[in-house]
Amino acid sequence: MKDNITLSVSSIHGTKHFSFGKKTRHTLKFISYMALLSIIVASLVIYYLVNDARFARLKLLELENKSSSLSREITSLTTLKINLEQDLLEREERMQQVSNRLGDLESLLDMDDDNNHELESRLDTAAIHSSIRVAMLTQIPSGPPVKNARTSSGYGKRKHPVTGITKMHRGQDFAVNTGTPVYAPADGVIEVTRPSNKGSGNFLRLMHTHGFTSSYSHLSKFAAKKGDFVKKGDLIAYSGNSGLSSGPHLHYEVKFIGRSLDPKYFLDWNVDNFDTIFKNIRGIGWESLVDKVESRVSHQLQLSSQKVAQSTGTLK
Repeated sequence: MKDNITLSVSSIHGTKHFSFGKKTRHTLKFISYMALLSIIVASLVIYYLVNDARFARLKLLELENKSSSLSREITSLTTLKINLEQDLLEREERMQQVSNRLGDLESLLDMDDDNNHELESRLDTAAIHSSIRVAMLTQIPSGPPVKNARTSSGYGKRKHPVTGITKMHRGQDFAVNTGTPVYAPADGVIEVTRPSNKGSGNFLRLMHTHGFTSSYSHLSKFAAKKGDFVKKGDLIAYSGNSGLSSGPHLHYEVKFIGRSLDPKYFLDWNVDNFDTIFKNIRGIGWESLVDKVESRVSHQLQLSSQKVAQSTGTLK
């Protein structure tokens, strides 16, 4: 048949003939076209994938360069931050030294005028109402910041246990283990939380009312952050051994408008010996302070009375 194609294959065993009809030829031709199309499609896919991989490599290289650049920038900014913090720490320490020297000069020259002494001498502690006493003991540091702690070093001149230099020790040290809870001795707001491995170490300062502040050095970690409002007895930090320290302890200071005061009188101050603080801590206008607290307490009591009266009238 003329539409058939005969294929002859000769070998030592003889000749074999294969005949392909028109339908078979179309099938083979279709398969050939499909195979060619598949090869073309596969080539295009491979070409696309190769280009995509090349583009991805370029993108990856670009991202690696950006990452390296950002890492260098972060390192630079971190270094700048550390330098600025160190500079701030040094400036604050210099300011503290100036403040301490001014305080020493005040004490040396006895700059407290006679009027202040007269005001203090005229203060009638017996007339101070119990609510005023409670308010003052809540607003001004009173009692120890750590429980059942032994005092290892008091306020005054001493030889530094690490440097060996004799200088003024402007606080009181408590011999406590690392991790001992530190509590706020009065209501206030956290003014400073400064991590450091030098000098005072991890440092926290609490701002109270009427110009008083209390500070805590050589902490292991903070339990409150800058700007937090705390009440007397709230947990604010944990003691430690950070900074220039010979062993685990808490260094505690009390100041009035930047002037260091002996903390021991505040540690022992309570309702039972309320008047001792006025006798032992000079240079503070206690009478004026008591008047202000009395006025504020009186105003609060009036407001409370008005609210009670209004509530009673509403119930009727």
